[in-house]
Amino acid sequence: MKDISEQRFYLVREDVLTEAMQKTLEVKRLLQRDRMSILDAVNKTGLSRSAFYKYRDAVFPFHSIVRERILTVFLQLEDRSGTLAMLLQAVAEARCNILTIHQTIPIQGRANVTLSLDVTAMEMELDAFLQQLKKLDFVESADIVSSGSS
Repeated sequence: MKDISEQRFYLVREDVLTEAMQKTLEVKRLLQRDRMSILDAVNKTGLSRSAFYKYRDAVFPFHSIVRERILTVFLQLEDRSGTLAMLLQAVAEARCNILTIHQTIPIQGRANVTLSLDVTAMEMELDAFLQQLKKLDFVESADIVSSGSS
């Protein structure tokens, strides 16, 4: 195997990965999330152990490549008492470290909030995190402004 500095990497859409590669990613997710054995995880996904071992060191979810991640999220909130506190509680429960907070003065019952977050310790996918924020009843919109390493 080549030294990592000599390897070339590609960003590929999920739908063009082989079924074995997609299942390998699912097995890796099960191993991390559910703490099950490799045998149980491959049986659950219908992947052979040999295929898992073939791809496990070659296929990674995009978010796992970047070790230290900074995420900037822009939210529009209803102007209700306690909404910022509830938002920050949801962010903390997702294991994000808040780096900066900027909130505008509420106008016409809405306030804009921009959060810069260190999401290195977050275990869920970024899309799932964003959907979780959008489900809060006082959040009118939530969008990722930027993401990347520091």
